[in-house]
Amino acid sequence: MKKHHKWIIGSFSTLVIAFMIISSISLITIFSTQEMNNKRLTLELGDINSKINTLATNTLNNNEELNSLGMQLGTIDEEFDLLQASAGEDFSGIIENSVKSVVTIRTNVGQGTGFIISDQGYIITNAHVLADSQGMLATIIQAINYEQEIISATFIGYNGELDLALLKIPGNYEPLILENSDNIQIGEKVIAIGNPLGLQFSVSQGIVSATNRPGINQQNIYIQTDAALNPGNSGGPLINTEGKVIGINNFKVNDGDNIGFALESNYIFQAVNEISQQTFNQTLIN
Repeated sequence: MKKHHKWIIGSFSTLVIAFMIISSISLITIFSTQEMNNKRLTLELGDINSKINTLATNTLNNNEELNSLGMQLGTIDEEFDLLQASAGEDFSGIIENSVKSVVTIRTNVGQGTGFIISDQGYIITNAHVLADSQGMLATIIQAINYEQEIISATFIGYNGELDLALLKIPGNYEPLILENSDNIQIGEKVIAIGNPLGLQFSVSQGIVSATNRPGINQQNIYIQTDAALNPGNSGGPLINTEGKVIGINNFKVNDGDNIGFALESNYIFQAVNEISQQTFNQTLIN
């Protein structure tokens, strides 16, 4: 082999070896870079997954908080509506429903008020409404309803100590409901419906000034109210903002302005059932 041929072959071999070395270095560099990228991508994906999980958890918590807030807002709305109804000055809706169960009691010795406590037409009023100043019992008793119908009433019985009398008129009626007088709150708003000075179905508004006041019978079972009460209001209902009877209007202090008293509803309940048990051996109201 000639000398220049050897030189060419040697040069070519050198180039091949150099190419292989460079290629190897390049491949190693590429693989290293790729591995680093893969590691970085794995770390980034892990970080992203962690952030996604955190975001999902936060979203769940936010949903729970929103749901909880929604429930709270619903409760607040309900309480606000109830507060508006309780604090409202307009009793027209309650009066419209209640007055139809109130009657004027007219006798041959005087007049007063009563209200229906049973769908069978039983009426409660004050016993003194049925007697004159000498204590003589009326011989004629009539009930005049809201439609101005005059209905003859039958005397059933009475409780002299509590000044209550039970009457009955024929027919079926919507009764007033007695509230548990243990639930009465001082300061709560009330209305009195009656016939003061012969003015039928008059309404006065006030508050409960006190409870457990003594009456003529010296028992601490009366509600004090500043709702105006006058002759003719006796036997009428004292009604709360839910349209329930908390007492029966009984008497007032003559020397004071708007100091009236009503027998608490729990004693009405007790007396009515005692009279009905004695008269026809059954409980009238539950």
